[in-house]
Amino acid sequence: MSNKEQVVGEVEITPENRDRIIKEYAPMIKYVANRIALRLPPHIEVDDLISVGVLGLIDAINKYDPTRGAKFKTYAEFRVRGAILDELRSMDWVPRSVRQKASSIEAVIHKLQSKLGRPPEDEEIALDMGIPLDEFYGNLHQTQSMPILSLEDLGIAKESGEQQSLLDCLAGKGDADPQTHLRLNELKEIIARAIDSLPEKERLMISLYYYEELTMKEIGEVLGITESRVSQIHSKAVFRLRTKLKAVIADEL
Repeated sequence: MSNKEQVVGEVEITPENRDRIIKEYAPMIKYVANRIALRLPPHIEVDDLISVGVLGLIDAINKYDPTRGAKFKTYAEFRVRGAILDELRSMDWVPRSVRQKASSIEAVIHKLQSKLGRPPEDEEIALDMGIPLDEFYGNLHQTQSMPILSLEDLGIAKESGEQQSLLDCLAGKGDADPQTHLRLNELKEIIARAIDSLPEKERLMISLYYYEELTMKEIGEVLGITESRVSQIHSKAVFRLRTKLKAVIADEL
């Protein structure tokens, strides 16, 4: 059995049965697309996201290497989600005013965290921005649909100097030289530390939303808070992670 003939469920990955694989994974694509759409404006069509997700799945089929030990289902979900987020970013549908607010919040969080040596409180962020607390919460709500970062942004430079995406590293594509493996492990540790450094409630939010895959409404029911408050906590966690991950990219690990 060749690399492309790895069995996925009851379907083998081969060029000849690509349509069968896409059909088998169609529910996953729809689930991911609908989940992302929950945080998007109404004019973004879910069907368009699903179409992009199909392209992401095809990309996963073409690039998957089972000899690296990663499960196809996990890799396919990464590719589908990444393709949809990349498409949203290329559409540049977020208004400039919202991007400016997001940049301002991100900069203040980074400044205060460096100054205080701890995650800043909501009141401290609002005070530094010179706006009432309610306005700060309103800004958080407006920026909630902006993704953290596409995994494709977290590229890793190989010894040859060529840039290799994190997703390809996870799938084992390309020349997996020792330096690439080392830098990938470093990146995983940095991301884990970034999540661990979040305040407890924000860390729980990341776990429930991204790992347990609960909706904002379901998380609110679990934590006993309103869906609006859940959205605020999620947005703050996203800004903190964006700040840390951007620093990683800027320093090239």
